Amino acid sequence: MSLSNADSPSSDAGLALVWLRRDLRLDDHAAIATALQHVDRLALCFVFDRGILDPLPRADRRVAFIRESLVEIDHKLRAQGGSLWITYAHPEEAIPALAERLGARVVVAAHDYEPAAIERDRQVAEQLAASGRELITCKDHAIFDRGEVLTLDARPFSIFTPYKRAWLRALEATPSAIQAHASALEGRLLAPQTPSSRMSPGTWSDSGVPPIEAMSFEPVDLSAVGITPGSTGAAKLLSDFAARIGRYREARDYPGVRGPSYLSVHMRFGTLSVRQAARLARETLLATEGAREGAESWLSELIWRDFYFQILWHHPRVVQRAFRPEYDAIRWRDDERLFAAWCEGRTGYPLVDAAMAQINRTGYMHNRLRMVVASFLTKDLGLDWRWGERYFAEKLIDFDLSANNGGWQWASSSGCDAQPYFRIFNPVTQSQRFDPEGKFIRRYLPQLGNLSDKDIHAPWLAPSLVLGSAGVRLGVDYPKPVVDHDQARKETLARYAIVKSKADAT
Repeated sequence: MSLSNADSPSSDAGLALVWLRRDLRLDDHAAIATALQHVDRLALCFVFDRGILDPLPRADRRVAFIRESLVEIDHKLRAQGGSLWITYAHPEEAIPALAERLGARVVVAAHDYEPAAIERDRQVAEQLAASGRELITCKDHAIFDRGEVLTLDARPFSIFTPYKRAWLRALEATPSAIQAHASALEGRLLAPQTPSSRMSPGTWSDSGVPPIEAMSFEPVDLSAVGITPGSTGAAKLLSDFAARIGRYREARDYPGVRGPSYLSVHMRFGTLSVRQAARLARETLLATEGAREGAESWLSELIWRDFYFQILWHHPRVVQRAFRPEYDAIRWRDDERLFAAWCEGRTGYPLVDAAMAQINRTGYMHNRLRMVVASFLTKDLGLDWRWGERYFAEKLIDFDLSANNGGWQWASSSGCDAQPYFRIFNPVTQSQRFDPEGKFIRRYLPQLGNLSDKDIHAPWLAPSLVLGSAGVRLGVDYPKPVVDHDQARKETLARYAIVKSKADAT
């Protein structure tokens, strides 16, 4: 069951349980603000969802990021007389149980758009209703979601540019959409209830966030990959980005320079409010003439985020199928050897291999490189985009189903507003254009470090004397290309011909 903020009644006596999910902060918090409009006291909780976590590798950066962000929240709550309830369980069982234990009248959480999460929430709402309680969800992860931005005939958009225009019109009409939610907690928190017990699987505790080993995960040093969890980490990165947002448009495509915001993991887990991110863009647009282009580009990326949320909401079939059904007829290669070479960064194309080294070592990949490696997997290797999507889902610390699915379908030309199938990224020219001095390649492929700026993009084309003087033996120190790009391009056009023939027949 869901209520919008506009329909929320004034607060009265009673307790609300705020269920944190991907909104791991206490400021500008939609669920907290909504709960405070219903009751006069709050308790906050988080479920380490066994359905999600149990299949993961035992050393997972995302679990570490969540855990450390929760530690920060718990410390802040305790400073205000409260605490954070934690369990490692299935939320369909755990949330109704905690609501009953604490006597909560309502449970409040942010909307989720993923099919599995929607089903989870349905089950929780059903269990709560059986005991006279209610699940209320509210918008938090998007500026405009679900059916808030539609075409003139009330249909969901499938092309980004008209969606963006409609989104911007909606923001002009309702600038309050990016205002911060008041979420003052002082004097409103339930006092700690379990002073000494520690969490064990399937039980609730508010005596502190347990060590990651309590859930059979291994400790991960996030500082080693330059990540500071929690709202503190988000605030530092946002401040850093605010100083260079004016250069965002021109710098964001170059992996060897500090161009992106690096806020994606904080947006994913809600340690940064999307409204705060949008306010930065809008305030920069209004106040700083020289930074206009960069701010416009940053705002456009936030709109893409909303766009993919609403695609997933309106078309949940994209989780398994192509958005454009005709692309499900493509006959992909079934070659585990080529897939392993891609996963492990052994394709022989330096920019592709350096990008895969980045994701494997850090859990992050530069946005331009996500497009390059996705195009390479689908259109050079001829492998199903779903293989790459699943690999990214396992490795990316900022993994988000809607954006990951949308990006992979875009690259494979099967999605909404996708690039035409005959547009195929050339990994060498992409390397020459976006890493011209080979800075990024040298960082992740040091064995190629002595090659010149000219030869580092395609070592197999360098004379043997040049390779020898640089200490590079193809096939030993660095692999030879697993495919020939020009030949692969011809095969891709033939593979996609089945789509073209169906289009021509309609």
